[in-house]
Amino acid sequence: MDQPRKKVFVKEVVTTDQLGQPCDPISRVAVMAVIRNPLAGAFSEDLSELFEIGGSLGAELAAEAVAQLDGAPVSYGKAAIVGVNGDLEQGGAVIHPKLGAPMRAAAGGGEAVIPSNAKLGAPGCAIDLPLGHKDNPWSFDHFDTMTLNIPDAPKPDEIVLCLAYADGGRPIPRCGKGPVKS
Repeated sequence: MDQPRKKVFVKEVVTTDQLGQPCDPISRVAVMAVIRNPLAGAFSEDLSELFEIGGSLGAELAAEAVAQLDGAPVSYGKAAIVGVNGDLEQGGAVIHPKLGAPMRAAAGGGEAVIPSNAKLGAPGCAIDLPLGHKDNPWSFDHFDTMTLNIPDAPKPDEIVLCLAYADGGRPIPRCGKGPVKS
């Protein structure tokens, strides 16, 4: 696997809601890696090369993101922006088959599916990376989003791989707790 062209880290520390109501601090950290898409420009049935990139690069990125949180990770999410010479399945191939295991390991476990998003885009394209509780997929308090972009990526033959973690849910959640598990 090639080295990423660059990595970009985004850290947010939320101390109030949008209206200024104070809350306990919540940190959210996203890491984005700009990688060369080895399958750009041609259709391929075999996406396994991208599976491997997601797994190996994901372990490194997940550890780096979790290390920057102020508390223990309780929610996570992943996304990919594929440059216009690629296709949407290539983004799915980077984030689905092998990325989950290293993300869960970095979070100290994770029973719930990791929320995800993928899209095609030009340089500067933004993506909404969904966040959800790592163990309880019905925790309404942890349904959240980070909007991410890199001004010069992805180039047509690149993919931006995005991972994010948070040490809390939304500030001052009031939508209920979700279905009760039996």
